[in-house]
Amino acid sequence: MIETLLIIEDEKLLGSELSRHYKQSGWDVALATSLAEAKTLLLKKRIEPLLVLSDMNLPDGNALDFMETMKKNVSYAEWLFLTGFGSVPDSVRALRLGAYDFLEKPCDLERLDLIVASAARSASMQRRVLDQTKQGHRRYSPEAYVGHSQQAQEVRQLLAKLTEVPFSALIIGGESGTGKGLTARILHYGGPRAQQPMIEVNCAALPRELLESELFGHEPGAFTGASGRHRGLLEQADGGTLFMDEIGEMPLDLQAKLLKVIEDHKVRRLGGEKEINVDVQIVAASNRDLEKMTQSGGFRTDLYHRLSVFKVILPPLRDAVEDLDELVPLFVSEYNAKAGRKVKDIPDEVWRKLKSHYWPGNVRELRNVIERCVLFSEGAIFPGQWLQLPGQQSSHRAENIDDSIQADVLQNGIILPLDGSMALDDMDRFIIKTALERAGNNLTAAARALGATRETLRYRVRKYNLKILD
Repeated sequence: MIETLLIIEDEKLLGSELSRHYKQSGWDVALATSLAEAKTLLLKKRIEPLLVLSDMNLPDGNALDFMETMKKNVSYAEWLFLTGFGSVPDSVRALRLGAYDFLEKPCDLERLDLIVASAARSASMQRRVLDQTKQGHRRYSPEAYVGHSQQAQEVRQLLAKLTEVPFSALIIGGESGTGKGLTARILHYGGPRAQQPMIEVNCAALPRELLESELFGHEPGAFTGASGRHRGLLEQADGGTLFMDEIGEMPLDLQAKLLKVIEDHKVRRLGGEKEINVDVQIVAASNRDLEKMTQSGGFRTDLYHRLSVFKVILPPLRDAVEDLDELVPLFVSEYNAKAGRKVKDIPDEVWRKLKSHYWPGNVRELRNVIERCVLFSEGAIFPGQWLQLPGQQSSHRAENIDDSIQADVLQNGIILPLDGSMALDDMDRFIIKTALERAGNNLTAAARALGATRETLRYRVRKYNLKILD
């Protein structure tokens, strides 16, 4: 790929020589003899230079001022300055504004070639990062939250507003599988921090000691095995977003440390003596009711109030079944593309089964079901026999099962998906919640049905913030 080099030089002989030299080196060279001419090339002719090589003092102004105003239009380009009247203040200002280098005339051409090559590599990396960011922005716009139900429309409207404001902290609530990760990416890539890093951590996936080290970092010798310095996730997310999934599982003492970081905008590594300034946007998510957890002492009240500047509550799929009309074709197209399948016709019987299912695993469960069916498909028709939805027997099995026995299984048992769409805790919570509902929220009756003691069941009821009568 031929890249563009913009040369801004009012000395015609030098400008022509540089232009000829770099054209021979494979550059597409644009030559301007004034800042006005360069501005026309950048804004009206819309050239996209990878590198700008400019004299410092032009007849119509200072090139540093020009760079400062043009940076937003050519954000990935590197700038090199040549001047016959070098000064320390100018060189300091050039580097402060983000110039790649500041050279005095006359500059040896071989040395200039080395610096141009190095600056071009740097600009190419910046361009790739910006292109990836733009792709992420397009992929994770508020419209990425798919659905035409009233609930989905309200979530999209809220996300569109939140991406326009520089919030410091936010809580995403909702059952497992409702799209909290997608929502966090929409908030990051659609907001003012889109070009900065987004770091993700699942607080339930790490033991306490490892979570503390990952979040806050550590110095050499801070603990056994800490042989080197480690920048924590809060440092790595500086300027960007830290997405903390399952924050309700974070130990209380670490919650206190996190609150201090949010309040002071400073973090201290384990074993460190100094505090490091950080500017991080915190997006916290949990499938548990954090507000109820504060009442039972499972979550710090002060941290909850600091995080809940805004709250986005995602609806379960069973409460927005009409969204299946958009989600199912979307997932079918996605897995058609990934697996080279051609599924396009979805029978009415398949739609009936999809819309009558309870969807305890929400959109995650739906995605897994669609993936399985598309991968096992052999033509254009969606293979309904591979739905295998819990509680719904496929036709070839249902013929061999007595209706009364099948009804008894559904009434006195619970069928859960074993396709990865529900975590173990989610299954535990769903079983206990179902038993309580069938027992009229009576703890004693539910414990008898589950073959557990009242104390054991009461502990789990408190853990999952469920309601009981006694």
